[in-house]
Amino acid sequence: MAASKNPLTQYFNDDFPKQYQDAPAVQAKMEPVPDCGEESYKGSGKLIGKKALITGGDSGIGRAAAIAYAREGADIVLNYLPEEQQDAEEVKALVEAAGQKAYLLPGDLSDEAFCGQLVKEAHESLGGLDILALVAGKQQAVEDILDLSTEQLRKTYEINVFSLFWVVKAALPLLKEGASIITTTSVQGYNPSANLLDYASTKFAINGFTRGLAKQVAPKGIRVNSVAPGPIWTP
Repeated sequence: MAASKNPLTQYFNDDFPKQYQDAPAVQAKMEPVPDCGEESYKGSGKLIGKKALITGGDSGIGRAAAIAYAREGADIVLNYLPEEQQDAEEVKALVEAAGQKAYLLPGDLSDEAFCGQLVKEAHESLGGLDILALVAGKQQAVEDILDLSTEQLRKTYEINVFSLFWVVKAALPLLKEGASIITTTSVQGYNPSANLLDYASTKFAINGFTRGLAKQVAPKGIRVNSVAPGPIWTP
């Protein structure tokens, strides 16, 4: 019989030291390095034969999804920014260690043309597409709306919201019955922070996008869901 573990002390629960990186940051440089299931996640064959595209797959939630998907039997294409290559290479190695294929396709999701190319190359590399895990997002705190630049506002919406439209539009003709589209909203989409006006409002938009798209494609046999995490330790 396995010994019981106290969940209050099982994981890191000290204060996180203050630290700064220029955006986009790299998980490998964080202290402590986040736990994305590298050692703990055990698969049980839930995704054998499936082919998944994961955006933001280099770190944080996307990285954890990639590790889990691979250990459940899926082959994976990872999208991330070129500056995040170090983290992406680590994830690729973890996916391959699980016996699955991993393809790295870096690029900026705020570029509509790239979104279409990403889907096309992911489909070709994997030989199909069953899962879109749309995790990538931009978040930058600004204390006062008067200091929120149009450049940041536009970029946050392009990455967090517009790219969902662009990726899904490119992917839908390639998805078959039983496919799954997963978006990533947030606690910010229900209880926004005062210093995250642009980010939080994109998460409200993602909620509406997800619910509407789910109604639109359910008759095609395609499922659309969203995950709404709370605060996590991520670059």
